[in-house]
Amino acid sequence: MKALRLPVATLALALLGALAAPTGAAAEPPSRPGAAPVTGAAAATTAGAPVAGATAAGATAAGCVVDPAAPKRQFRAMWIASVVNIDWPSKASWTDPDRIAAQQAEYRGWLDLAQRLHHNAVVVQVRPTADAFWPSPYEPWSEYLTGVRGKDPGWDPLAFLVSEAHKRNLEFHAWFNPYRISMPDGAGADIDKLAPGHPVREHRDWAVAYPANAPGSRLYYNPGIPAVRTFVETAIMDAVQRYDIDGVHFDDYFYPYPAAGQDFPDDATFATYGAGYASRADWRRHNIDLLIQEMNQRIKAAKPWVKFGVSPFGIWRNASADPLGSATAGTQSYDANYADTRKWVKQEWIDYVVPQVYWNIGLPVADYAKLVPWWADVVSGTHVQLYIGQADYKIGDPAQPAAWQDPAEMSRHLTFNRDYPRVQGNIHFSATQVRANKLGATDIYAAEHYSRPALVPTMTHLPHKPLLFPLVTGATREATGVRLRWHPLLDGVGPLGRATSYAIYRFDGAQLPGPCGYADARHLVATVRGDDPGYLDTTAEPGRTYTYAVTALDRLANESLPSPPRVVR
Repeated sequence: MKALRLPVATLALALLGALAAPTGAAAEPPSRPGAAPVTGAAAATTAGAPVAGATAAGATAAGCVVDPAAPKRQFRAMWIASVVNIDWPSKASWTDPDRIAAQQAEYRGWLDLAQRLHHNAVVVQVRPTADAFWPSPYEPWSEYLTGVRGKDPGWDPLAFLVSEAHKRNLEFHAWFNPYRISMPDGAGADIDKLAPGHPVREHRDWAVAYPANAPGSRLYYNPGIPAVRTFVETAIMDAVQRYDIDGVHFDDYFYPYPAAGQDFPDDATFATYGAGYASRADWRRHNIDLLIQEMNQRIKAAKPWVKFGVSPFGIWRNASADPLGSATAGTQSYDANYADTRKWVKQEWIDYVVPQVYWNIGLPVADYAKLVPWWADVVSGTHVQLYIGQADYKIGDPAQPAAWQDPAEMSRHLTFNRDYPRVQGNIHFSATQVRANKLGATDIYAAEHYSRPALVPTMTHLPHKPLLFPLVTGATREATGVRLRWHPLLDGVGPLGRATSYAIYRFDGAQLPGPCGYADARHLVATVRGDDPGYLDTTAEPGRTYTYAVTALDRLANESLPSPPRVVR
């Protein structure tokens, strides 16, 4: 359905001509607060004004009592890992002759799970080992698609992954590992086992084997070589520019975690590029700082709406080593991975941070209840959003502390987060563990925290344009529910000027929804992609009267005013 592009000045006339009384109900007269909603042509006279029922849905009205278990906005996702076929595809070499169809069906199954859990995003690994899940001109096809390094799988997985997520109105965050080239059970530390045409075959000096001469050795791009950093950024930007992704996502792997008794072997690189730095550690951190800063700049220059997020190890520094650190006693990403994640937040080089707080509440060396407040304080005063990385993989694992044998532990994490409003969401590791539902823990936290849909948090520092509200043109009862149709109204064009999706709100009875009706998700029924504006509410009960309203959302989830409400009897 094509959108109407109308100047704001003519909006009232458009409403007069386009709005019709809802099926099964006559047009209601103008109402006073508490009366039935205004519908039909009468609604046009006040539709553009900030009255009850047409208050900006994206804002929580002062004085509204909201349900903490039904937040209006909360980032909800799971990591879908491809490295060593953890989640998707679950097998590199499929015996099924219809391999492509099998892999596609498996991915749709993960999206089914995300929808059931009222998630609003997926974080999918598309460059696990300096390879690609798309036809990259820079790096080879991933072995995790076919079982053969560099083999063309015969289709474009990334195009499919993005398209299928968007069909379900899930944000797609493309997860890239910047520096890892190989895994021990793959090419290991042997460059000659890499895919034919791999850039490291031509630039052998770019690769470092670590740990050296060990069974677990693997190859890494050397972060200290400027040409490597530029190449890595360019390889990632190829996906950003060619695909409609919503976010670029890095995990915690920068410089590799240290192996006992071995330092990362970059003596020659430091001698060449490290002049002027007080220590090699400072130089290494500067190398990673440049990657993060430049990556953000290049993403925003190409597509200002694409988010950039990092999921670091959960401890930046311990307070014993730095007074700015947390009350912990674990590995420090600042020193182990040379990742100064606190600096990235304070400098606003990233749009969101997802610390992997993979420990239970009360663990002495790394207490969830101490780390979450610390990270909330770090993002305070910045535009950077805070989501928490959750360790679903630890639930029910007998090797983990006793807290993880309690099926309610994860739900307690999410409840704890409510006391820290700067925590705006969670990402669960990983999809296989979420689906496994060990001890019934997924069922518990989903029921207690994800029982309603939620919009992703807005990022007001990223560019956007105001949207006009949609016009509900049809609201009819069918055998299977209530079908809504609406018409989008646009003032502008381009990715920042049009509705990408819509939110559907339902209220019991014939009523004029006030501002508080949109303050949380209690009345939010669903969100849908905007390609074909319409929705079938299969949860509507026969014989009950409902009032519906629809809002338009841009690709950053900025929300319009609600449509004039429609009553269905």
